[in-house]
This record gives sequence, structure tokens and C-alpha cells, in this order.
Amino acid sequence: MTGRRILVIDDDAAMRDSLAFLLDISGFWVATYETATEFLNDIASGPIDCVISDIRMPGMSGLELVRKLKADRLDCPVVLITGHGDVSLAVEAMKAGAVDFIEKPFEDEVLLRAINAALEARPTKPDDDAVKLQAEGRLADLSSRERDVLQGLLAGKINKVIAHDLGISTRTVEVYRANLMAKTNVRSMSELMRIAIAAGF
Repeated sequence: MTGRRILVIDDDAAMRDSLAFLLDISGFWVATYETATEFLNDIASGPIDCVISDIRMPGMSGLELVRKLKADRLDCPVVLITGHGDVSLAVEAMKAGAVDFIEKPFEDEVLLRAINAALEARPTKPDDDAVKLQAEGRLADLSSRERDVLQGLLAGKINKVIAHDLGISTRTVEVYRANLMAKTNVRSMSELMRIAIAAGF
């Protein structure tokens, strides 16, 4: 993985420095930007292996950046960093083409795993039909109620709102969420969202 070029976009200077340090000691070549516009102005400066971007930034948001890169046919994986209130935005961005989202605060290992997964997925991209079938297979054992909860999560709703919509307790929603994670054999909410999106949920 040494020498891969990772570009970090975040308006929080402390976060930029922290990510740059982590990626640097992990063997990556890093450049940081305060805004998406600053990044886009510098995009021609070299190859891009992966972009790490905050969702909420002044000017262009992480979601708008994902759409812009896709519209411009710039094929580089984007991992989004999101605050706790931004899950619905993150899901929208994954539907638009982001490869992953990570909720703050996160462990270093979680980010490094997401980057390595994005880098490994690049060279051999399986066809969409195979991905869809595989995703559908992983969701096949879900009960109708678990599917209802998954729909709520995909809409970016919090447990309390999902519970209200379905007429069940928040605790019951938490149980269904745990079941979803176990049945689909995922380690994170972003992985679950990725499978649901791939299955056309």
C-alpha cells in the first residue's frame, strides 16, 4: 500500500492534521485541503487513489463533491466522514457513488480498513448484476419487520423515529438492528447500507 496518494478534505484543521499524520505513518502519500473547491482546483496535480472527505463543509458539501466527481467521470473512491446527524446524507452520498461512510468519532483502524477496502476494490470491479445478486442473497433471511427497520435506517431515521413509525418500542428497534447486523454478517452500519443499496432497497 506504500505510496498510494490519499487526499483529505476537511474544514477542521485539527482533523486534517490528525488524519494526515495517521495516513503518513501508515505509508500513504497525503495531501490535505480545507474545502472541496480547493481540492478540485488542485485535482490535476497528480493521480488520486482515494479521497477522504467530511460531509458538512462550507461551500461544496461532501455529497455535492461525490456528485461532481461522478459527473466529471473522475474515477476515484470517496470515503465520507460524518457527524452523528449526517447518516441520511451519507446514505444519499453512497447512493450517488461514495464507497463508504464513517461516523465520528472513529478508531484509526476503522478508517484504514475503509481505505484499504476502497483501494482493493478498484482494479477488478465485478459487474453490477453479480453485486446485486450477492447483496440480495445476504438480505434474503430478513423478516418483514427487519426489512421495515432497514428501510427506516436507509432513510436516515434514528431508532426513536423508526420505533414511532412502526408502532414499536425503541428497544425493539435496537434488537432488530442487532439482528440485521448479525444476519447480514456486517461489522458496521455503512457496510449494511452498502449491501442494502446494492440490492436496490
